[in-house]
Amino acid sequence: MKPKVIALPEVSFSEFDGVRHLHLGTEWVQGSMRIGAPFELELEYVQRMMAWLLFAPEGMVPGGHAMQLGLGAGALTKFCYKQLGMTCTAIELNPQVLAVCEGWFKLPPQGPRLRVVLADAAREIRGDEWIGTVDALQVDLYDHEAAAPVLDSAEFYADCRRLLTDGACMTVNLFGRAASFERSLARMAEAFGTRALWSFKPTREGNTVVLAQRTPTRPKRALLEARAQEIETRWHLPATKWLRTFKPLER
Repeated sequence: MKPKVIALPEVSFSEFDGVRHLHLGTEWVQGSMRIGAPFELELEYVQRMMAWLLFAPEGMVPGGHAMQLGLGAGALTKFCYKQLGMTCTAIELNPQVLAVCEGWFKLPPQGPRLRVVLADAAREIRGDEWIGTVDALQVDLYDHEAAAPVLDSAEFYADCRRLLTDGACMTVNLFGRAASFERSLARMAEAFGTRALWSFKPTREGNTVVLAQRTPTRPKRALLEARAQEIETRWHLPATKWLRTFKPLER
């Protein structure tokens, strides 16, 4: 029997008001880059995907390992690589996405600290080489219709959890106004436990970032505020604003 051939969408980009947008065969924006600031995070939900910094153990960030499932426009990979000084692995199914990121979205050349693996994420993350090696996992896996996550089972989230070091976190982009949102939370809770989950309120566009801790903690409010201030000072992310809409699912 011949293997099933997956039809991948055509990748294109558009520009408006100094911002370049990635598209996968539709008008839906799959990633963005401000042309004058290619290593900053343009979209609000993408900034929130960095909320794991609130829980990062002392000294973990520079030299740590960040993994992105879904390259998109390369924003998270570039930020973790350039701004945070981390080793980065991105897993992307569509080779056109990689080519466009390299040609038009300022993705740095691959080397010892930056690797893009062209593979199916569900299969790739089961590889022994990744287990227990990831300090920050960022999951943003949508198809060209951007209707629901492509990978969203309890088994998939359990595989994600196995990637993480003890103090690590996973952040996931979901659509908070979609009917699938509660199902996604339930599957994540099955893999991580409800106490491990934190969630933002939806952005204006409806993106809801959910964070799952490998080891659940409840930092005091004062500590979170201090960490948020440090994140703003060091990396210019709106972390103090995050705390207004970022809560644990289980008190």
